[in-house]
Amino acid sequence: MTVQPVSSPVYDELDRWIDQHFDAQTRFLQALVQIPTDTPPGDNAPHAQRTAALLGEFGLNVEVHPVPAAEVLSAGMQSITNLIVRRHFGAGPTIALNAHGDVVPPGDGWRHPPYDATIEAGKLYGRAAAVSKSDFATYTFALRALEALHTPLAGTVELHFTYDEEFGGELGPGWLLRTGLSRPDYVIAAGFSYEVVTAHNGCLQMEVTVHGKMAHAAIPASGVDALQGAVGILNALYAQNARYREQRSQVPGIDHPYLNVGWIAGGTNTNVVPGKVTFKLDRRMIPEEDPQAVEAGLRALIEATAAQVPGIKVEIKRLLLARAMTPTPAIAPLVEALQRHGLAVLGEPLAARGTPLYTDARLYAQAGAAAVLYGAGPRTVLESNAKRADEHLVLEDLRRATKVVARTLYDVLQARATAAIL
Repeated sequence: MTVQPVSSPVYDELDRWIDQHFDAQTRFLQALVQIPTDTPPGDNAPHAQRTAALLGEFGLNVEVHPVPAAEVLSAGMQSITNLIVRRHFGAGPTIALNAHGDVVPPGDGWRHPPYDATIEAGKLYGRAAAVSKSDFATYTFALRALEALHTPLAGTVELHFTYDEEFGGELGPGWLLRTGLSRPDYVIAAGFSYEVVTAHNGCLQMEVTVHGKMAHAAIPASGVDALQGAVGILNALYAQNARYREQRSQVPGIDHPYLNVGWIAGGTNTNVVPGKVTFKLDRRMIPEEDPQAVEAGLRALIEATAAQVPGIKVEIKRLLLARAMTPTPAIAPLVEALQRHGLAVLGEPLAARGTPLYTDARLYAQAGAAAVLYGAGPRTVLESNAKRADEHLVLEDLRRATKVVARTLYDVLQARATAAIL
């Protein structure tokens, strides 16, 4: 399908409002970045409370939804409060805009302090400046621009600001959906400005504990070396990872499955045969894969390899299972509108494609919503330094993405309003 740029006095009015309020939008984002939300430890309620107060200053009615402490603690975090803003324009579909406030800790190597929200050469630096506190600002000001039109529309816009993406989203969007607090028809979730993401990988995370028997290093034969067993398992996993390259996805933007071992610990001292070694793995699944089959295959590989080392036992625990998101025909109105307005505002076509990441958007799709990813940011995660030192956002990308989202919201809700009149 060929996408053509569009123009209209209404789009011009939305653009003007966003331009006139862009300094306020930038200050809003700075305030959000300046409040840490490192996960772990995941004490994110203070950020939600500050965000709710800022949204209230804009005249928005904010619903504050604390997740029960027992659920939060059992998931390994300290506090989660999710926010919903609902703006009802009339009878029609509900469009939810979702961004997450939780982030990985900043780590070392920052030239700009991670929570100062410094602006330099048109870029705002700070942890979550790009992923995804930026889209708190994108979606808030897109909704405010839409309100400023005072034009009859049909439907509801909801802002969903959640705090559990780093741990899988089940206590963020998953919790909002599971408790019946929202049932959107359409969803635009946090993304970047130069593509519309219509599909993404799934993710399986597992913890593997290899048990042996401790012994004095002077008499190693009296023990069973858990590290030696773990090395054999790791070698088998890495060999399997090489074979994944032969398994190609048909979704543009997604290549093949892959596996990463990101954490390992074990042993007690240099002069002791290690009795236990634990490692954690991350297995990315392409949309064509069956998650149950992937998990069963990994478990079988690990157990079979462990069985080759006498005295070794393994314990396998699933930490996370995030299903892939696949494109559906229902997303067509969102994709078409975002591409048309992306071309008009950014001056270049926006590809509709998949991403190797996994996101909270999958939870909305599993609940029956038509979900895509689009928001403020560069062409790639690498360019933004997301999850690395000096994460940043080009502020002009924030301005442009806000215009694209505001125009898209107008199109979807105006189409329903026009149909109702006719």
